Formats: sequence, C-alpha cells, structure tokens
Amino acid sequence: MKVKQILSGVELVIADLEVELNGELRSSHTLCALLKDDHQREVLIPLNTPDGRPIFMNPENAIAEGKGTHGTA
Repeated sequence: MKVKQILSGVELVIADLEVELNGELRSSHTLCALLKDDHQREVLIPLNTPDGRPIFMNPENAIAEGKGTHGTA
C-alpha cells in the first residue's frame, strides 16, 4: 500500500444524519468528511453506512450543506 495524495481542506466530523429506511425516518451519528465542492459550497460526504459499516469517500454521496442544520452539540 502507498500514499498517493494527502487531501488538505478536509475536516472529519460526526453528523446526525436522517435517512428513510423501509418507509421509516431514522437518524444516526455518522462519520463524515466536510469539504468544499468545485463551487466552494460546503458538502458532507458520509464515510459509513447508517448501520456503521465503513465506505469509501465518494463525491457522488455528497450532501450539500444547508440541507438541515450545521452546528455543534
């Protein structure tokens, strides 16, 4: 294994995300990467599934900031 690149400007956060599963609205604390997209908008990219399994950081899974609230607990 080798390091190809270190990404700067990425902040790791835990977000309380809400998702609809099987017709039910559920929420869970989710590890996410917080970064700016190509248009300099903040986006969250979940790094695990709602049941806690890790996933690769995929920009297609980005959630645009402003959909919900952003703040600290």
